[in-house]
Amino acid sequence: MILSRTNLGHINANVEKPEASCFELPEKVLQFGTGVLLRGLPNYYIDKANKQHIFNGRIVVVKSTRAGGTDAFEAQDNLYTHYIRGVENGVKKESSVINASISRVLTASIHWENILALAASADMKIIISNTTEVGLTYLAKDSVTAMPPVSFPGKLLSFLYKRYLVFNGSTESGMVIIPTELIPDNGSILKDICVKLAHDNNLDQSFITWLTTANDFCNSLVDRIVPGALNAKEREEAQAANGYEDNLAILSEIYGLWAIETSKPQTREVLSFYAADSGVVICDNINKFRELKLRLLNATHTLTCGLAVISDFKTVKEAMSNTFFESFITTLMDVEITGAITSNEITEEDAMTFAAQLRDRFRNPFIEHLWLSITMQYSSKMLMRVVPVLVAYYKRYKMVPKHIAIGFGAYILFMQSKKNEDGTYTGYQHGKSYLINDDKAGFLYEHWQHGGMNKVVQETLADTRLWNTDLTQLPGFEKAVYETVKRFSEEQLGNKIEQSTSLYSI
Repeated sequence: MILSRTNLGHINANVEKPEASCFELPEKVLQFGTGVLLRGLPNYYIDKANKQHIFNGRIVVVKSTRAGGTDAFEAQDNLYTHYIRGVENGVKKESSVINASISRVLTASIHWENILALAASADMKIIISNTTEVGLTYLAKDSVTAMPPVSFPGKLLSFLYKRYLVFNGSTESGMVIIPTELIPDNGSILKDICVKLAHDNNLDQSFITWLTTANDFCNSLVDRIVPGALNAKEREEAQAANGYEDNLAILSEIYGLWAIETSKPQTREVLSFYAADSGVVICDNINKFRELKLRLLNATHTLTCGLAVISDFKTVKEAMSNTFFESFITTLMDVEITGAITSNEITEEDAMTFAAQLRDRFRNPFIEHLWLSITMQYSSKMLMRVVPVLVAYYKRYKMVPKHIAIGFGAYILFMQSKKNEDGTYTGYQHGKSYLINDDKAGFLYEHWQHGGMNKVVQETLADTRLWNTDLTQLPGFEKAVYETVKRFSEEQLGNKIEQSTSLYSI
């Protein structure tokens, strides 16, 4: 039995099911993208609100390409099971929800006329997107009259122009537009691109005024690990337990955040689904949430991924089951990073609460998060995520942050490599090789060719091509990083971190 509207009545498993009334709700949201992040976060919140009779609206999803088709969605009446698994307040939890938020899935290249027809619907109020970071790019002279335009901003502008014409430019016909692409100021960037394209297409000034004033382009931030489909074993177990087949099922962690930036009261009214879950936050400025994620989640991952690899841990959950590694991460978060980022905007309570949630997320036994995957573009991540924290810590405390120094030392060791004939670089730890996926790998390779370990550390930290500054100018930092590299090297990286407690005496 496949999951479908007809078969819902035959599903007696411990799965949260939608009421029949959910299928009669009007279409209020146009969504560009079918990806698992959208289905696991925004669509989850909308479905939850519908089940609480709060938002009362469904989503029309737009696929940009023919690839993958819409058959799986049609076969299941656009239903899918969302398995939510993780750790919350130290307790392992699981739940299963059948999501009924999607009403239709249309392909832009085939159904563009049907998509444009939605512009005439007074119920349609919201546009959501996740077209990857590449999707928020300006394609000069992308035609709004094409069927469809090439780029996502072109498609969006075409839809908005159609709506402007249908409703004669009324202020009330404006849309709430929420891109969820993972770049800062995504709403502002999308708005600027649409204005450029409007000028390219010689659209009249009255439309451009309506575009920029009647529509609310909201910056947003999303945070939830959604690995996607269940693996073969999990899928087989779920099908046996629940008694139905689901080719669209997804897995996510428990934690979720969708921070949406707006100062317009009417936008808050339109986004009424926020009342169904505290994970949806609507506020005037989302910078606090971006900074917490960037520094506590992203910087912690970046500072520990090399350390985990050279300690022979494969996954995040494996490392978090190690007492010494978990202690390292806790001190790194609660003392050094929190100490560097607290401000009038981010309180210590904000940071400590978020850090505690993160440790629950890192312990999640249901998600295989590989450390090697986190090392991708390691150098750039160190620059963007870690260096600002390091500089801020020095500015505030005038001393070495020991755990950040250990993270830098592990980075330098991880980046020790052999240059391959094809110009790529391979690292070696514990008799295992790994491809270093980092545009700056050549810089570290050069430094490792220059002799002594102390010279490698000095040259790496002083390399302004990597850090846009000379980190050897931070008092005591070079020495602390060198001690990390030296001690790990002396131990020949043969033991896991619990046998390397000398590191903590730096």
